[in-house]
Amino acid sequence: MSKRQLNRGNKGMKKWTIVVPAALLVMASALTACGGGSGSGDNTASEGASNSSGKKNITLTYMASQGWIKDAEMELAKKFEEETGIKIDFQNVPSDQYFNVLKTKLNAGEGPDIFGGQSGYSEITMNYNVESNAVDLSDQEWVQREDPLSVEQLTANGKVYALTIWDTYSSFVVAYNKKLFSQLNLDLPKTYEEFKNAALTIQKTGVTPIYEPIADGWHHVLWFAEPGPNYEKLEPNLYDDLNQNKKKFVDSQAMLDSLTQFKEMYDLGFFGDNVLSDTGSDTVAKLGSGQFAMSLVAQSVAQEWSDQYDDYEIEDIGFFPIPLTDNQIYYINPGGPSKFIYSGSKHIEEAKQYFEFLTKQENLQYMVDNDATISNLNFPGLNNKYTAEQQKLFDSYPERGTDIQDYVNYVNPQWMDIGKDMVAMLAGVIEPIDVLKSIDERRESMAKVAQDSNWQ
Repeated sequence: MSKRQLNRGNKGMKKWTIVVPAALLVMASALTACGGGSGSGDNTASEGASNSSGKKNITLTYMASQGWIKDAEMELAKKFEEETGIKIDFQNVPSDQYFNVLKTKLNAGEGPDIFGGQSGYSEITMNYNVESNAVDLSDQEWVQREDPLSVEQLTANGKVYALTIWDTYSSFVVAYNKKLFSQLNLDLPKTYEEFKNAALTIQKTGVTPIYEPIADGWHHVLWFAEPGPNYEKLEPNLYDDLNQNKKKFVDSQAMLDSLTQFKEMYDLGFFGDNVLSDTGSDTVAKLGSGQFAMSLVAQSVAQEWSDQYDDYEIEDIGFFPIPLTDNQIYYINPGGPSKFIYSGSKHIEEAKQYFEFLTKQENLQYMVDNDATISNLNFPGLNNKYTAEQQKLFDSYPERGTDIQDYVNYVNPQWMDIGKDMVAMLAGVIEPIDVLKSIDERRESMAKVAQDSNWQ
């Protein structure tokens, strides 16, 4: 079997975090282009001067999708400025607009000093064209310490183009209300039918089975993509056959079954009446209020849930993997939101200095200790915050595999498009098979642009 096996087994923002409207950023990009911008949002930054204390008077612009820059990093950035004089100007863009804004700026030759992006070979080469738009970071010391699987996701033609600091081990799993499950004598589901029957039982009590924030545009795609290792188990060599263009998505019965089951969950009302307008920011409130019994979440949500609602202790929230297609494999996403240094920046060395600062052991540990959304990071030697239920999850699902988007080429770059297709499927505009056809069409288009020999 070709499935990559692994040995081991995300997002509160403070109110003062600035979210820059996408339209404003595009306008700013256009204005800067007219005036010959510097790749930084500060006039002083373009001078690169030092003050009397020897610190640099430089501002680095750092643009990312909302939710990628955590509060703990913002606090560390203040410390970095105190030590070096280098200020970090964080620009958070709404997630449904971010990639269009980023592409506009990169295509105009006016990228920010640091930009956020997802990892994965097809993502970094197709969406960001890192060999032209990002700085080669292969010689940086922290590359040797970062999890090799994360580094692999950021490598193109032997060169490393970004830094990932993320909780890559704590995959999105179904968090469930153990108290409610106990009251209803429900066992942990091992198959899709058991999962469906449990949801039907919960539904009869007046509780909505699952909170699903489809309005965010990306979250519901996880239900389809994460169980990829099980598709590979059911159809051996599927991943490699897809990468070699020997098979199409439309050829996979397992993937068709997964989408069909997700559609059935929607049709049965498992997500409630407002699922198309529900957002991830309300997840903890919806679970804590008792209105919903389960949700597909980052594992750190359990801590937020128990912290914010007195009726729940941390041990009252359990976990299991997405059970579509009877999946019982713990899927791993070794990549995640990453930090790239723009090749056109006038302050490449200062940006490298910031990366070096963030990857110091004490600063990595600070992020783990001071961010409720993080249980561990993809660097060795840190004290993790795994709960007993998380450890139970890791122990209960020893079989591991990599999710689709981090193994199969030309999937992650079309994530939001897949999300739109799945919404159309839920609305009955298209069928599950049509979602797979659209994925294949976009993959072929991207592969040809990339001059992938498997599509020649």
